[in-house]
Amino acid sequence: MDTKSLMIHTATALFQQKGYKTVGLNEILKACNVTKGALYHHFPNGKEELLIACLNGLKETITAEIETIIRGHKSTKEATQAILDKLIYNLETEGTITGYTFSSIVSEMATVSEPVRRACSALYENIQHIYAAKLVTDGFSSESASDLALMLTASIEGAMMLCLTQKSTDPLKTIAKRLPHLFE
Repeated sequence: MDTKSLMIHTATALFQQKGYKTVGLNEILKACNVTKGALYHHFPNGKEELLIACLNGLKETITAEIETIIRGHKSTKEATQAILDKLIYNLETEGTITGYTFSSIVSEMATVSEPVRRACSALYENIQHIYAAKLVTDGFSSESASDLALMLTASIEGAMMLCLTQKSTDPLKTIAKRLPHLFE
């Protein structure tokens, strides 16, 4: 892995585990075993630019994962269940769902930094677009699909945050039982 990718990968994990404001540059540098000069070579504007690169990386990873699951199921209802099952499994086996949620970053930074807010917004919009496109193929109108996609995104993201704060899979299991009724 090249230095820039290593910094993005490492910083993403640290930001998700500890929060953006808690993680200092020195911690990132130490974890990557790189110098400050290397960081500023790749990210001239520093930590916030690195965060945006992390969010863009999450956007690609999360988008690819959701698209793969969506394509593998004939309906949004089945695909959503598969996504929830995967999240529950990850939480039960790994004790976390790092890599899928970025709400902690949003809550810390979206009101402080316009570039970070835009990066977070783009990620959420991308997720909603994937759901909406699948819902249209299921026969929902564009407007209904858009509304349902918003509800799916908000429900799943909110449930992930509740799972992490409660150290329980119950919130995801609850929405796994209730969300299928949205598609009726």
